[in-house]
Amino acid sequence: MAEEEIILNIPLRNARKAPRTERAERAMIEIRKYVVSHLKAKEEDVWIDGRVNRLVWSRGIRNSPSIIRVKAVKFEDGLVELSLAEE
Repeated sequence: MAEEEIILNIPLRNARKAPRTERAERAMIEIRKYVVSHLKAKEEDVWIDGRVNRLVWSRGIRNSPSIIRVKAVKFEDGLVELSLAEE
């Protein structure tokens, strides 16, 4: 099965436009939207690893990171898997 692997730096500054108590949730939505637009995938085909979720929520609901670095793997059938990029 052929797969495409790419490292993405996802800006999350649009999460700051959301109310304080919804910023981490908005950051997760922004991550999914960025991957859909850059890898030409469907929203329901994007799978986000739990470690990415924990990183976004690590500073609470109000202070999500402003940028996140992830590794995206796109499979032949269109599924996309996101995980943290290992340094």
